[in-house]
Amino acid sequence: MARYKVSLENIRLYGYHGASENERELGQRFEIDVEIEADLSEAVAGDSMGKTVNYEKVYRLVENEVVGKKYHLLETMADRIATDVLEKFGAENVLVRIRKPSVPIAGSIDHVEVEVEHERE
Repeated sequence: MARYKVSLENIRLYGYHGASENERELGQRFEIDVEIEADLSEAVAGDSMGKTVNYEKVYRLVENEVVGKKYHLLETMADRIATDVLEKFGAENVLVRIRKPSVPIAGSIDHVEVEVEHERE
């Protein structure tokens, strides 16, 4: 059996998330990766767009979570995205990574990243 993976990498969105009130008021850029494993054998066999993962709809789901809501924890936002993708797109496994490039830490750091993976039971 073939394994199929659809990935959206480095989605860049502006949102209002963070532990501090300042972060949630001013906002900042976030980078998101979503990896979806699903049985796409039916889509492949019939070359059917309607039976594959619609990555534009996945993008819009991510956009809604990042732009339309506010979270204290990146972990919560990543978990919500993974849960929604698993439920709405018939995925078998979903991995979500969220990077926060502007970290309010006194020191030199490229970014902070959280990762969550959900698997269908």
